[in-house]
Amino acid sequence: MKNISAITLLLFMLVGSSVFAQESILGQVNQADIEQYVALARQNYVKRKIQTISSEAVKNDVSMAKVSYLDILNASYFYRPQNNTVLDPVNPYNVNGFQFGVNINVGSLLQKPFMVKKAKANYKVAQLEALDFDTQLTLEVKKRYYNYLQEKSRLKVLTQSASDSKGVAESLRRKFERSEVSLEVFNQSRVTQSSAETLKVEAEGNYLKAKDLLEEIIGQQIPEGK
Repeated sequence: MKNISAITLLLFMLVGSSVFAQESILGQVNQADIEQYVALARQNYVKRKIQTISSEAVKNDVSMAKVSYLDILNASYFYRPQNNTVLDPVNPYNVNGFQFGVNINVGSLLQKPFMVKKAKANYKVAQLEALDFDTQLTLEVKKRYYNYLQEKSRLKVLTQSASDSKGVAESLRRKFERSEVSLEVFNQSRVTQSSAETLKVEAEGNYLKAKDLLEEIIGQQIPEGK
């Protein structure tokens, strides 16, 4: 019974090592990496590109609104050949040669200042939205980066735990074959090894997901060793 208690305690310590032996990720955080990933996200992230194009479109609306002042004026001309008589019963003001005229749309004239003001306001909103988007993007990059480091650290710990558990199970198997431990102890070591391997596989999946999410937002693969 004492043997069973001792070996059970050892096995649970191995499986629970991921809780106590995890390396602190604070020492792994690299500010230069964060700045690089944020810069890459602003350059490559598709949603950020869409935001930039949208802001440029709104900016162009301001220029178009200013140019549209020309719509207020409507220039025209009339040409009367020189060999025609000057007298025109329909329009006695007609003279020979070219005549020019300019019409002003008063309604459009009154609307233009408000249209330009509205376009400028929309552009200001677009600028603030772009600023907010970059702020949120920076936070999202950091979030995915920290999660990546966390899953990477957890995988390292659980891989070591699985290796230790396997070593204990192999040692107990040899002792069981020499009748030095009971079948119950040997079976418990196999169960513990299986649990450790399961945790390792889950950690591998979580690590790959975290890696994919970080690479998705920065638009390129993470270099080996990072």
